[in-house]
Amino acid sequence: MDFAAGDGGQMNTWYSVSLGDGIMSAMPSAEIEELFQSLYASSGQPIDMAVFTRSESEGRLHCEVIAYFSPSASKVAQAFDAEPCLAPARSGLELLAGEPACWSVLFPDETA
Repeated sequence: MDFAAGDGGQMNTWYSVSLGDGIMSAMPSAEIEELFQSLYASSGQPIDMAVFTRSESEGRLHCEVIAYFSPSASKVAQAFDAEPCLAPARSGLELLAGEPACWSVLFPDETA
């Protein structure tokens, strides 16, 4: 599956990584936020740089928290061994790191 649009692989590529169940996800979430803030500041605080999380159960007893990194957050994603993925649907996402204004930039065709 090709996630990039002939752009060197990162311009349109989202990334995702499992942070574990709801309880276990707190530590990696905090680590992601910390690294994000550092890279966000050094990148000039781009509005399209963000990390989202969603609890996904898929019929299992425990929810698994998945972190989704926008294309501009690829350096953060790579630090956490996130894998390329398709852009997530907006439904159920929570903003972990980034500016609230990123929603309309990253999900222009979807409503909350």
